[in-house]
Amino acid sequence: MKTDTICVHGIKNNDNNTGAIAVPIYQSSTFVHPGFGQDTGYSYSRLQNPTREHAEKLIAALENGAIGLAFSSGMAAISTITELFSGGDEIIASDDLYGGAIRLFNTISRKNGVNVRYADTTDLSAVEAQITADTKAIFIETPTNPMMKVTDISAVKKLIGGRDILLIVDNTFLTPYLCRPLDLGADIVIHSGTKYLSGHNDTLSGFIVTNSEDIGNRLKILHKTTGAILSPFDAFLVIRGVKTLAIRMVKAQANACEIAAWLKTQPKVTQVYYPGIGAMISFTVDSAETARNILNNTNLILFAESLGGTESLITYPVSQTHADVPEAERLSRGIDDKLLRISVGIENAGDLIEDLECAFR
Repeated sequence: MKTDTICVHGIKNNDNNTGAIAVPIYQSSTFVHPGFGQDTGYSYSRLQNPTREHAEKLIAALENGAIGLAFSSGMAAISTITELFSGGDEIIASDDLYGGAIRLFNTISRKNGVNVRYADTTDLSAVEAQITADTKAIFIETPTNPMMKVTDISAVKKLIGGRDILLIVDNTFLTPYLCRPLDLGADIVIHSGTKYLSGHNDTLSGFIVTNSEDIGNRLKILHKTTGAILSPFDAFLVIRGVKTLAIRMVKAQANACEIAAWLKTQPKVTQVYYPGIGAMISFTVDSAETARNILNNTNLILFAESLGGTESLITYPVSQTHADVPEAERLSRGIDDKLLRISVGIENAGDLIEDLECAFR
């Protein structure tokens, strides 16, 4: 099946005698054993729950992966992955990342003795220069948040070659509809399912997908032990959201192309960061005052810290998504008080542009 069909029909609901089309919400913490030595496959919802299991299989199918795990948030998923590494291990990460990932790497990972070093992963020579005997993983966002830098996943995998280095890709911005990192050589794919997968700004979730049985088994142990699992109701919301993923991505991307082109014509806009794929746009304006005026004067485009929903959102990275990144690091990445980021939704593109026109006045 093609991706848009998988979104709707990818995983059949076989645990159902009623004919219900929607996956049931198994809002139960525990499950009865038929008898001693007998098992239904479920015992306690931290270990597994039928609704969560359906969501995990669905996202794995979309990513063309074998094993999927669902978490309470995208950061819970990333945090669990870092538990694969030990003191003295090194991770090379994209030098432009979501601020929450940077905070995790610079605090908890560092406290645990895992050294995270940053490189421009769009530059293979810069990545290779960072690789040492202690390097255990390369962690990529593509496009990056918020500067929209695109890394060639296949090229990084080729660079790794036969070395024992995991390639981890955060695919939140593009989703499996636009990119399948496992098919390009990635070992692990991460999603903040809060964003495009659920698509309605109404739930938090995170996902990890892999084709490696060994990695999958190690992550399963961490998943059930640390307990940051996705609740049945939130799993249901993700399943429902995924059904419209393909049509949402088509519409949002078309809108983003129009808005990016319009932004490039505006005299107060000094730079537009849009890679030509997806629905995320960042841009800089001529002053902090202009940026804040825009934030205060959009009506359809909502000033909020998230992305990937049906509604268009505008974010101020310097005080929101990247507020905890040290100022010197922020500025070195181009994240200053003139930078804005738009998550383009599925509204009428003309209405969104009109809203921006009013805000720019």
